[in-house]
Amino acid sequence: MDHLANTEDEAMVEDIDSMLRGFSHERSYLISILQEIQGKHYYLDRSALEMVARHLKISTCEVYGVATFYNQFRFHPPGKHQIKVCLGTACHVRGGDIIMENFERKLEIKAGETTKDREFSIDRVACVGCCALAPVAIVDETVHGHMAPSKVEGLILGFEIEKQREERKSKRNESDKQ
Repeated sequence: MDHLANTEDEAMVEDIDSMLRGFSHERSYLISILQEIQGKHYYLDRSALEMVARHLKISTCEVYGVATFYNQFRFHPPGKHQIKVCLGTACHVRGGDIIMENFERKLEIKAGETTKDREFSIDRVACVGCCALAPVAIVDETVHGHMAPSKVEGLILGFEIEKQREERKSKRNESDKQ
C-alpha cells in the first residue's frame, strides 16, 4: 500500500508542478491555485502547499494560513468511501455526536481524517437538511436516517464484506486467465 501511495504522491507533485506553470506568480492567484489543486486531487498536502509558496514567492505559513481559514480545503486525502455525520441541531439533540464517536471508534480515525488504507474518511457537517430523519449520516452519496450505533457497525461491515467479495472475484478471474 505504501508503494501505491508513494506513486500517487509523485504523480500528484508532477501534476501540480505542471498546473502551476499556467498561473502568474502574483499572490492574488493563491485561492484560485488552491481550488484548482483540490478540485483535481481532492485535498492539499504539505508538498502542494510548499510548491504553491515557492511559485508565489511567499511563505508556506502564509499559504497554510489562507488554506485553513476557508473550510472548503481538506488536508488529508479523502477515502474511497466518504462519511459525513450531521451535527446540526436536530441531529445533535438526537445523538449525532454518539454516531460520530461510533464511526471514529470503528474506523480508528477522528473527524477530518482518512484511514491508512484510504478506504474511509469521516467529516462533520453542520446540517444536511434532513432533520426529520435525525440523526443522519451520508455515506458516499446515500443518506442514512435514524442512525443508531448498530447501523454504524452494519454499514462498515457491509463495505468490508463487499471488498472481500471483490478480492475473491479478482483472484478467480486471474486464475481463470492462467
